[in-house]
Amino acid sequence: MSKAIKVNEAELKEKVVAINRVAKVVKGGRRFSFSAIVVLGDGQGAVGHGLGKANEVTDAIAKAIEDARKNLVNVPIINNTIPHEMYGKYSGGFVFVKPAAPGTGVIAGGAMRAVLEAAGIHNVLAKSKGSSNPHNVVKATIDALQKMRAPHEIAMQRGVKLTKVFNG
Repeated sequence: MSKAIKVNEAELKEKVVAINRVAKVVKGGRRFSFSAIVVLGDGQGAVGHGLGKANEVTDAIAKAIEDARKNLVNVPIINNTIPHEMYGKYSGGFVFVKPAAPGTGVIAGGAMRAVLEAAGIHNVLAKSKGSSNPHNVVKATIDALQKMRAPHEIAMQRGVKLTKVFNG
């Protein structure tokens, strides 16, 4: 579906979005394990998410980081913000992201903030609607960022000059 992107592995920074303790009821009582959601990004347009499950928190986070490395996607960033408004959806999670003027900062809640900061977006307005489940919000945010199109790509596809895309 998405093509592999080249990223400097040393520059990747991870952010743990959520850690959840889950219990399995067995004959002797409850057996606990942990699931972790991690967002990974280089701060220059590459971002990915991963889910890891293990009996220890540290192992779950390590697995999630490995999973996130496999799910990296590129995001167009122009002047530290996104090129245009976009809606994203995953299951019951809906998000809306909108470019913002320089100096605005990242105005977004929990799971969305982690994704936007990992991608290297510094000025953005964002709203999460529907499900507040971190899984759905993270995936919906990445869906919105994946659907972004850079102006020069649109100009090439239409066969027009870059100024015509903006004046259009």
